[in-house]
Amino acid sequence: MAICKLRALSSLSSCKFTFTISPHRFSSIRGFSSSHIPSMLENVGFIGLGHMGSRMAKNLIKAGYRVTVHDKNSDIMKKFSEMGISTKGTPFEVAETSDVVITMLPSSSHVIDVYAGTNGLLHGGKLLRPWLFIDSSTIDPQTSRNLSTTISNCVLKEKKDNWETPAKLDAPVSGSVIAAEAGTLTFMVGGSEEAYQAANLLFLSMGKSAIFCGKAGNGSAAKICNNLAMAVSMLGVSEALALGQCLGVAASTLSKIFNCSSARCWSSDTYNPVPGLMEGVPSSRNYDGGFSSKLMVKDLNLAVASAKEAGHRCPFTSQAQEIYTELCMDGHDVKDFSCAFRHYYSGKDEPVDQ
Repeated sequence: MAICKLRALSSLSSCKFTFTISPHRFSSIRGFSSSHIPSMLENVGFIGLGHMGSRMAKNLIKAGYRVTVHDKNSDIMKKFSEMGISTKGTPFEVAETSDVVITMLPSSSHVIDVYAGTNGLLHGGKLLRPWLFIDSSTIDPQTSRNLSTTISNCVLKEKKDNWETPAKLDAPVSGSVIAAEAGTLTFMVGGSEEAYQAANLLFLSMGKSAIFCGKAGNGSAAKICNNLAMAVSMLGVSEALALGQCLGVAASTLSKIFNCSSARCWSSDTYNPVPGLMEGVPSSRNYDGGFSSKLMVKDLNLAVASAKEAGHRCPFTSQAQEIYTELCMDGHDVKDFSCAFRHYYSGKDEPVDQ
């Protein structure tokens, strides 16, 4: 249904969600200047002010962009308005005041609704004001590609530098809420390399790096592959550490071995799942915060569906999908995905000094 709706975008004339934030109101307070920002990037619309999006939008404001925002959540809209940020009631209103529109939304269906729904970004038909659309949502590659095709068939109301046709980039991120707050996200970008180069300043205002992945949809594909590797890695480390405990080897000892030998990985040396071994990670706070199990299920569902569509075997991905689905059904859906160590493998806490 989502893809069918997307294919019909060219016949739609309405769009939803709009956001704009005015950087000039913050430059004198926070010491930022917008003089370094190219004119074609000055007016940025941001749609989707959740845990990640709100922090990304704030970093753009700090960097001096004139931002306009939109979200369905009236409370978060009120908070931005009280900060002096321009808020809009629909995506279409955001598009009408923006050179670039960034979306950060929960799912493919939300993205399609924001672009193609009533009062959506494409409400005006094929004549658009924004020269660039950037979707940082984690969605399936095919929806990203269909949306890029639809936008490439539109024209600009006004020529922007050398751009006569609007462009769209898929640019999902790697990094937690903490990284979004600190502006240290990594963007995985698919689409036109020319558009990627032109937008790089935007990415570096919200993150530490942006990696060009190739054609439209490749950013979305890269994010799915990154997260399936992260899920399988976390389960492998958790399984090994829990087995070690059963065999009489402390997880602290095994972690030391892993981290100076061939088993070393992010799940062992940076995001260890054993409560008591590492400070500042979800396992140290009862698995609260971080990347929830339900979001991991969502991303693994995308990976499994993409693999099936491509005719590619992914047995570890399917097994990880089953494990995280079970964790969610058992009531651990909002816990960080590293909770598999305790709630699937029945691993034990260990004091730091063990």
